Amino acid sequence: MLKCASVFTLEIDSIEGAVADIKSQLEEKLPLLEHSIGIVMCHPEFIASGILKHLRENLTFELVGTTTSSQSTNDQADEHVLTIFVMTSDDVQFVAGVTDSVIESVELPVQNAYKKISADVQGLPKLVLTFPPLILKYSGEVYIRAWEQAIPNVPIFGSIAIDDTLTFQDSQTIFNGNSFYGSMPFVLCYGNISPRFIVGTLPLDKAMPYKCTVTKSAGPFVYEINDKNAYQYFEDIGLAHNAALTDNYLFVPFVIDQKNRQDYDNIPVIRAHASFTSDGVAIFRGEVDEGSTMSMLSANAKDVLETTKEKAEQLIGLDNAAGALLFPCIIRQMITMRPNPIGELELVRNIIGSSLPFMMGYSGGEICPTSIRDGVPVNRFHNHSLIILVV
Repeated sequence: MLKCASVFTLEIDSIEGAVADIKSQLEEKLPLLEHSIGIVMCHPEFIASGILKHLRENLTFELVGTTTSSQSTNDQADEHVLTIFVMTSDDVQFVAGVTDSVIESVELPVQNAYKKISADVQGLPKLVLTFPPLILKYSGEVYIRAWEQAIPNVPIFGSIAIDDTLTFQDSQTIFNGNSFYGSMPFVLCYGNISPRFIVGTLPLDKAMPYKCTVTKSAGPFVYEINDKNAYQYFEDIGLAHNAALTDNYLFVPFVIDQKNRQDYDNIPVIRAHASFTSDGVAIFRGEVDEGSTMSMLSANAKDVLETTKEKAEQLIGLDNAAGALLFPCIIRQMITMRPNPIGELELVRNIIGSSLPFMMGYSGGEICPTSIRDGVPVNRFHNHSLIILVV
């Protein structure tokens, strides 16, 4: 049986105060069983102040996670906070580790770390929780492929590191008391665990009525749309001017229907178009398959919050649910920033209340299956989405 609790601290200036906050909440909420793990998210200041390091030294379980911009638990929603989602069980085993640097390559560091960490564990994990660093030259599919090569047919769920700076330069991953700019922490979950997944995107009925076809692409680079240079296509429809996106757009979301994939499950994904190269190649934040159709999305804060409300309400009254992790895209926070920078977090907290332990933190890219077919997960990378793991 798996049990969960979320704990937090707002204390940045006092190491003793932060440790006391976390330990007192744990004692109140969650007697620890044989195996435990803590999924941690925090503002980077908790690393710089030394609080993260001292927390690990005062806890009996390992910590794995990332920095983020804002978080929520059942008890608190805030921008400058450290939260830990604790899972504990007698029949679920958690094996945690961290790869070597993945800045130059991903596959070999993942394979080496998996072999080392899993050497003394029998069987395959039921779930991989992974927390990649923010490396702009990679799309999130790179991390998914590396894990799928190391451990085929296992669901992968995770969040790419982010922070609250304009350039995200302080985004870090976390393993125990240490932080990294280029390594990937992870948790392998074995035993009696049956994960469930929910993906919330911007409303697909907000997509523009016309669709275009990606006629030449490679990974996140789109060369031609409707047999036309990608930049020229975007300029023709009014989205590009002077070699950049118009109106100072940071990202423009598109619904991408990757219908040519062998594991296509009829579920489109959202991709964020970020910029152009000097020769007019469109760069997206995730891979866009050649032959895919795509249509631009237009959504506002109301649209974001409506999808969040719909998905959060699905967590109420779930059978056999011990807790939930929620990772919304940082762009969702940017869209809702003007009315309330933590409005999406507060909405979820108000809906869930104390009915289910949860932790929610913003993501630089979301990794979550869109479906599980014949026992095989369709692992996908997402932009502009809210992903939810129910355990």
